[in-house]
Amino acid sequence: MTALQTSSPLDDLCALQHDDGRWEAEMVWSAGLLAHYVIARRVAGPWPMDADDVRGTLRQFEVTRLPDGAWPVHLEGEGSTSGTVLAYVALRVLGVPPDDELVARARRWLHARPNAVLHMPSMARVWLAVLGLYEYEGIAPITPELLLAPTWFPLHPHRFSCHVRQAYAGMSQLYGAKVRFDLGELTEPLRAELYDRPYRSIDFRAARFRLDAPEVCAPPSAAVSFAYRLLSLYERRPIPALRRAALRRSVALTEADRMASGGQGLTVLHGLLGHLGHASSAPPTAELHRRILAFDVWRWHDDQEGLRFTGARSSSWDTAFALRACAAAPSTPAARAAVAKAHRWLLRQQVTEELPSSENTGRDPVLGGWCFSDAAHRWPVADCTAEALSALLVVRERADLRAVTEPVPVRALVAGVKFILSRQNRDGGFATYERARMPRVFERLNMTETYVDCMSDHSYVECTGSCIAALARFRRACPSVHARVIDAAIRRGVAYLKSQQRPDGSYRGEWGITFTYGTFFALEGLVTAGVSRSDPAIARAVSWLLATQRRDGGWSEHHSSMLSGVHTELPEAHAAMTAWAVLALLAGGLPDDHPAVQRGRDRLLALRADHDGRGWPKQAANGAFYGSGVLDYRLYKDVFPTWALGAHSAEARA
Repeated sequence: MTALQTSSPLDDLCALQHDDGRWEAEMVWSAGLLAHYVIARRVAGPWPMDADDVRGTLRQFEVTRLPDGAWPVHLEGEGSTSGTVLAYVALRVLGVPPDDELVARARRWLHARPNAVLHMPSMARVWLAVLGLYEYEGIAPITPELLLAPTWFPLHPHRFSCHVRQAYAGMSQLYGAKVRFDLGELTEPLRAELYDRPYRSIDFRAARFRLDAPEVCAPPSAAVSFAYRLLSLYERRPIPALRRAALRRSVALTEADRMASGGQGLTVLHGLLGHLGHASSAPPTAELHRRILAFDVWRWHDDQEGLRFTGARSSSWDTAFALRACAAAPSTPAARAAVAKAHRWLLRQQVTEELPSSENTGRDPVLGGWCFSDAAHRWPVADCTAEALSALLVVRERADLRAVTEPVPVRALVAGVKFILSRQNRDGGFATYERARMPRVFERLNMTETYVDCMSDHSYVECTGSCIAALARFRRACPSVHARVIDAAIRRGVAYLKSQQRPDGSYRGEWGITFTYGTFFALEGLVTAGVSRSDPAIARAVSWLLATQRRDGGWSEHHSSMLSGVHTELPEAHAAMTAWAVLALLAGGLPDDHPAVQRGRDRLLALRADHDGRGWPKQAANGAFYGSGVLDYRLYKDVFPTWALGAHSAEARA
């Protein structure tokens, strides 16, 4: 037997650690982000992408194109109008000729769908309008004056979730100023190629409120449509002084985000929207070039898949779970060394400086939190903070691991706890980046067209599970610190989780797929927070997991569960999802030798053996956001199965 075949899951996981101590693998979303970047590079000035990046870009569009010639909005989606249009424009901007097979098939796909480009979602319309390939009169109003409303106004953008708020600031700046960049000799050919009729004969105004694209999951409600028609009247003659003030405000919001995040923005998409606005009013200077180079933090590049941009970097998130996996099993010298490096890295990613108090950006305080990525991002998240704290505290509980790690200052733990508490909503659940600022009913005013339940940062099952688990672990480690406040927060979090259990016993997750994910975090949170394993909520959740175990011993779930609300299996067992289920069953009180636990672990080992005995194969996507967004966290297939194989039931630990 070779060394490759005898490596352990823990050794394999340690081998994936980066030199600086973090764990991180790509979080895959969409080639559309690359298209946005290519377009932004083109209009920013005379700094073309280098030859390696051009080759990498072409490679990425080649490997993500569907057999019918279109591009999806996520890696497992069907062909989308917006994804195909933006990829087409990006390829032509890079010099791909119109008769090249890569774009010719995409053009045929578009032309086979009458009015496809005219009726695509507003975000894509804005990107085309910026390039002179769509008329602003055909875009539903994105009126920047809304940013000037008093902050008590229920629909002030400060009340939106941070992703919607920052997108609104960037898009309203472009829309309000009617920003237009010149593509030169490429403009007329692209106008002729994208549309099935002469560009100047198109009635863009008639298309303003029409949506007809596969990616539209949240068409405007009657209330939103009525508001659009009122704003359309205003947009005929906007008040110049108000428009100028509103544009200054939108610029201030995008610039504040750029400065706070070290130039990278909340996401690369938000950053690029702000970059376009800045580039429209600034000459192409070296400073403008440096601004767009700051977005390289979002890039991944290899020969197999080419150049791509990710929707988020997941280094703190991945590292916290990898530490939990390492702490779940008997360690080796190599594992202890890996834990020491990761522990040191994670401890240094806590946000230790507050945002400038003078900036009226609508953001909640950030001090003490952990980001999804690293401290430089300065967009900390409640459950990222909770999982970082849990990882640090779990490592601290093991004497052999505590001996190789530096002590965690109590003040750092307390700061993290205060950050978590600041994200608890009135309903007892926990949000992500910020507390909820509008009632859930306001989701009826969703204006994004392509995402659901995204207008407000409401409470989430998995965030709540992570947060009450971290608070409970801190409570055991530091029993005299903020005990009354923490106990009250845990009680409210437990009550929220119990209220969210579905009749079949499952819990719906919204940042992973879907019910398996949510049930794992809910059970881990409830039990760690002190809920008895004999509690009916725990018993119902365990029963649901047992009922959804596949005949082969594994678990699996298709991303369509997000929108349908119905648990739907994949054709085969999924390693990460099987691991979530095994961990949840152990948390729920099943012993190590329970047949369901054993069969789940056997399936994990079989999947590993089928992959040459090292690591686990790449499978279906495992992450999600806002209902229709599908992600693949590439480290999940290694970290959660390793954790599940090393974990033991409470009885075995005792």
